[in-house]
Amino acid sequence: MSEYTVGMIGVGILILFLFSRMPIGFVLILVGFLGFSLIGGLKSGLGLLMTVPYQTGSFYPFAVIPLFLFMGELAGGSGQSENLYRAIYKCIGPLRGGLAISTVAACAAFGAVSGSSIATAAIFGTISLPEMRRYGYDLKLAVGTVASGGTLAILIPPSLSFLLYGLLTGESIGKLFIAGFIPGIILASLLSAYIYTRCRLSPTFGPPGPSTSFKDKLISVKNTWVTALLFLVVIGGIWLGFFTPNEAAAIGALGSFVHFLFSGRFSWSKTFTALSSAVKASSMIFLIMIGATFFSYFLTITKMPMDMTNSVSNLGLSPYIVLVALTIIYLFLGCILDSAGIIILTIPIVYPLIKTLGFNPIWFGVYFTVLIEIGLITPPVGLNVYVLAGVSDIPMETIFRGIIPFFFIFLFFLLLLIIFPNMVLWLPSMM
Repeated sequence: MSEYTVGMIGVGILILFLFSRMPIGFVLILVGFLGFSLIGGLKSGLGLLMTVPYQTGSFYPFAVIPLFLFMGELAGGSGQSENLYRAIYKCIGPLRGGLAISTVAACAAFGAVSGSSIATAAIFGTISLPEMRRYGYDLKLAVGTVASGGTLAILIPPSLSFLLYGLLTGESIGKLFIAGFIPGIILASLLSAYIYTRCRLSPTFGPPGPSTSFKDKLISVKNTWVTALLFLVVIGGIWLGFFTPNEAAAIGALGSFVHFLFSGRFSWSKTFTALSSAVKASSMIFLIMIGATFFSYFLTITKMPMDMTNSVSNLGLSPYIVLVALTIIYLFLGCILDSAGIIILTIPIVYPLIKTLGFNPIWFGVYFTVLIEIGLITPPVGLNVYVLAGVSDIPMETIFRGIIPFFFIFLFFLLLLIIFPNMVLWLPSMM
């Protein structure tokens, strides 16, 4: 068999194992090791087995992963999510649909210290969903708001999706973080505009909440100063070049811990829980990264990415036709794979093609992340939907029906990214 054929078989076996729900890290290691050994020899494969795990685990830039995860866990435990939601709700809650709009805004704001859409969906599923049900919101609108709003956490920096994309491609993680800021705000605004318009046209969908005094608004906004400060220090420091993403993550984790210490909610058991959650998530991601390194070596030795890139280039198709084709493929993959699986499986192949077609890799990182967001709310995988169903008594069928209008908003936003790429590239160009 040719090396290309071995590569195609390896990808097919990988997809088959992923469908069987085997842990993606082990699958990547198994397929990568066996494929590399088949082409390069068993001795070379064993050499990878001896060196890759240590080299990947000790790679200094990867330290950013557990630090940002720990920062997000502490932010949730110290009540920052509740403070954000309460402040935004008191300011815009009296609008029609204000409670749902507050949820979108709070999800986006909490994403600035979390980076995990699953955690964001779980937290606001327990905070805002009961409130919307209590005020008589349409159930499909309520669950669609929480599920789609939770996805904003992987677009608003810091983002685990940007981290994985940057680590796999070698692109600047700092620039990816900054690039997601304006698109995240615009997408949150589009979701909020839809909610407001829907509730104005159908008043029973989202009744206005109670009015609050200016003093109450001011007090609630003052309680969010920690989140605002952490975001400004972490992202502002990266943008201005004061420190690297690793240093920013360490400062953010320290700041979250100090706030947690004096928040009135501190306990050693909660600290251990936050640390344990961060370690478990980090271990999973590190295993995936080790597997991704094995699989990348395998793909490289088969020359499959280069051959596919040359084949597509020789077709003479418009870059935008290829981009549309990739978008359709990613939308399909989002229905059957989780976000980590999509990133690891496709980026080593697609990244060289994107560069050959002339697309900016930072821009594609944001475009790709929005596609990942869509995958988080589409059946049958839809991890945010599973999380939301787990923290409530609402059937998944109801949640998926509530997501339909938000799905089309995401597609419209993809079109905006293509038409106006500078919404992504302007801030990174100022770094």
